[in-house]
Amino acid sequence: MNTSATPSTALYRIGAVSKTTGIPVSTLRIWETRYGAFSPVKTEGKQRLFAELDVSKALLLKQLSQNGHAISTIANLDLAQLRRMSNLPHNTPNTLAAPGQSVSLAVVGLSMANRIESKKFAAGLKQNQINVTDVLVDLTAASEAAFADRPQVLLIKVNTLQTPVHTAIQKLIQQHAFAQTIVIYNFAPDAVVQAMKFSGLIVRREPISDSELAELLQSVLFVDQARAQEFGTTGAVIASRKYSDATLSRVAGISTNVLCECPKHVAELISQLASFEEYSQECLNQNADDAHLHAYLRSISGTARSLFENALEKIAQHEGIDLREGAG
Repeated sequence: MNTSATPSTALYRIGAVSKTTGIPVSTLRIWETRYGAFSPVKTEGKQRLFAELDVSKALLLKQLSQNGHAISTIANLDLAQLRRMSNLPHNTPNTLAAPGQSVSLAVVGLSMANRIESKKFAAGLKQNQINVTDVLVDLTAASEAAFADRPQVLLIKVNTLQTPVHTAIQKLIQQHAFAQTIVIYNFAPDAVVQAMKFSGLIVRREPISDSELAELLQSVLFVDQARAQEFGTTGAVIASRKYSDATLSRVAGISTNVLCECPKHVAELISQLASFEEYSQECLNQNADDAHLHAYLRSISGTARSLFENALEKIAQHEGIDLREGAG
């Protein structure tokens, strides 16, 4: 597993760390002074200021200590060591109950990683086990990471989205072939957001609650094994969109010898399913009370869209149709 050691610029008072992690202030002080778990910056007024890395460590120490590890034996371990311990099967009672295959997740942004690793977030995603394999501070660190565990889903938190950020994300996806990518942002031009959605990314604007984030992540997963069997596949993550509307429109207009105009009908079905998939995501954005239903609908439409994309590839191979973007 890979964890960047670059410190975050954000600093938090001990009370804020306590509120975020659910660890009493007195306990945090003991872990710091007696066991040397943290090295907070101290102001002239003797205030302790903790970095985002300290918040990450506190969450992991809490989880492991609740699972029976003595704080004295784990306090001086680094984040990578602590995460490896927290991902062991016998150390995951607070993570998600997995009816089937667990989902591997790489997270860019320490604040987002802290949310994902919290017990509150885990409770909101009941269907699949999340295995956080990599945590990177930012896109620069992610671009240099090895991602040895080959995570299936990439979750990115950025403050602003601009074209260079989109380009960096696309390059990262091409290098590591993530099945799905979710981008959470604060500010962005609408044109950039639409371009990212068009390229198959799931894009959401803050503020987004832990429960909404859990449902959004759920929407890219098979909800249970029964549905995976229903669709004849064992994969846990629904693949992102392969073909643009322009490519599908071109294929739909090609005359072939296949009975019932299969290329046209399949291309149209993929386009309709992709539209409904995005519509369900937007409903997920706007209706928190119905988030679970729309997560379910998005996973169903995404699964069907992915299967019809596979069917289109077989048709294209049979008929000699070029599915590459921009092909004549």
